Amino acid sequence: MPQTVTALTGSCVQIPCTFNISNFEDKHKRAKSIHGIWLKNKSQFAETDSFIAFNSSKNIIRGFSDIQMTGNLSERNCTTVFYNIMKNHSDRYYFRLEMEPDVFKATFNPNPAVSPVSFKTVRINVSDSPQPPEIKPNDLTVMEETTVNLNCSVEAPCPQQPPKISWSNIPESANITTQLQEKPDKTQLVISYVTFKASYNDHRKNISCTATYPRNTSDDSTVESSVMIHVYKLCKMFYHLFPLTEPLSPTEIPITINPSTSVSVGTNVTLTTQNLFGSQSTEEIQLTTEVTGISHEQGGHSVLLIAGCVGAIVAVLTLSAIGYCTRTRTKTHKGDNFGEHLNQVSALSVDLLVSVG
Repeated sequence: MPQTVTALTGSCVQIPCTFNISNFEDKHKRAKSIHGIWLKNKSQFAETDSFIAFNSSKNIIRGFSDIQMTGNLSERNCTTVFYNIMKNHSDRYYFRLEMEPDVFKATFNPNPAVSPVSFKTVRINVSDSPQPPEIKPNDLTVMEETTVNLNCSVEAPCPQQPPKISWSNIPESANITTQLQEKPDKTQLVISYVTFKASYNDHRKNISCTATYPRNTSDDSTVESSVMIHVYKLCKMFYHLFPLTEPLSPTEIPITINPSTSVSVGTNVTLTTQNLFGSQSTEEIQLTTEVTGISHEQGGHSVLLIAGCVGAIVAVLTLSAIGYCTRTRTKTHKGDNFGEHLNQVSALSVDLLVSVG
């Protein structure tokens, strides 16, 4: 048996249980009947010293609304379901096997002197609320157009009434599959898998997994976990070169203006970016020029250069970066001219000649 199982108030809990004794087949042939007993708190099988919660031979159920032994004792399976669990059911439970008449009677009880911790008993812990779901991976950073695989798992202490899992903030085209799985200790899990193709529209979304546990109370119990997805919009080579903790979006492209102060007519102005994230128009940039010897009050030749063409500039830079990525894939030697090409991409800029218009 598992050492500990956690149950939810108002639900059921399944105790996976198997046993083995010497010469079981021979004893089973000699026995006219075989039945199981569950003792609560104490392992001594005496009316004054122990609490018999369940006895399959006499159909005795004490302290519970219902207990069913779903395992077949003739196959050494003593799996049992305790229904309508309440807080006062939290305790340690012992399993006892009896084969009549007087063939075999024993409580599977660990010897504290030999093994203080043993799998021969189980402790049921009852809680008013379940543990939140576990989402894997919990750090979700992907590139655009790549396939995203997520799974969400929750404990299912009552397989007869498993929790239902739902997802939010995922694309409508996402594929979802859900199944009940058995853990090594024979307890159960509900796992939901979701698969979708990452889009930049998913950037910084909180993807949530919600588990709803049905129970015999006025309301169901709901718990939720979430993970934020970061979607990069750049080629794989640049992703490895610049592993940013906060990915820049096409609307967050930094533009550097040199010189940054007012300039005279005829001066070259340089707008510079290292855009690796795609093409997107930015906000308009205003450049004010001064004509020597003429003030603004005199009618002035103040020129307002609206750089709405920055989107086109960004597109040119993007095409250059994409072309560079494409050329890099054809290299058979990892380091060939790498520094030279990277410098060329880093140095991309556009010169605008300011004139009076």
